Amino acid sequence: MTLRAPTSFVVSALGLPASCRVDQRVPKKMLVENGAPTSADRRLINDCVEEVQWLAALKPNTVGVADYLDGEREYLEVAVLCVTARHAPQGEGGNATRSPNITRLAELLHRAVPYPALLLLAAPQGLFLSLAHKRWAQNEAGKVVLDGEPATVDLALDITAEHPFVQALALARQPQANLLVLYQGWMDCLTDWQAAKVTGTFTAATTPAQTAARREALRTCQRLELEGARLRALAAKEKQMAKQVDLNLALKRLQADLAMAREQL
Repeated sequence: MTLRAPTSFVVSALGLPASCRVDQRVPKKMLVENGAPTSADRRLINDCVEEVQWLAALKPNTVGVADYLDGEREYLEVAVLCVTARHAPQGEGGNATRSPNITRLAELLHRAVPYPALLLLAAPQGLFLSLAHKRWAQNEAGKVVLDGEPATVDLALDITAEHPFVQALALARQPQANLLVLYQGWMDCLTDWQAAKVTGTFTAATTPAQTAARREALRTCQRLELEGARLRALAAKEKQMAKQVDLNLALKRLQADLAMAREQL
């Protein structure tokens, strides 16, 4: 598979050594069998996934980083995948199409891969980067499941090699104690990128405590923005002056809280 230019750009930024490169195509059938629990999910993969390339396998013997094992998870390998997605047909007949559901598609792809994966997804909507931790299933011995929702971010189309986020992705800049903390390093990069989308400036967190505080502030911002949208919709429909005043006052308080949360980013 010939990688699209933006995808190749990010792969180059990762600085993956030749020792870990795989460069093999992954059959779509494998994704359907391992990551699609419903007929709608199977259609999403079959209709929207054009090609999947297994770019690299990060293992102790390929990158010199130790594996990790505890009672909850085992990180023997980290996979780097590149997926090219396409528009799906909008029903039978005609030429109408629909864009793929990136959030759901990324989740299905993470579920289909037995290892934690760094997923590059080139789709009609843009270029996305997605990661998801994994753990042992509680009720099925030997089965691995997602540990929380995947973190998926939309990369800016005008991003360049000089951008600090791109430089922060380099494998050599991630913590090297073991594969779990290496993978968490990439997860932290995504948190920093999400914060930059709010603040307009990318700055890498320097401590785990700063990363945790930034992640919590992002959750707070998201919650307050949703509540703000709800209050504005109510205010637009409200005809009683007194209730409009109450809603506007609530909005002002919320905006003050949102400004404080953004300062934590």
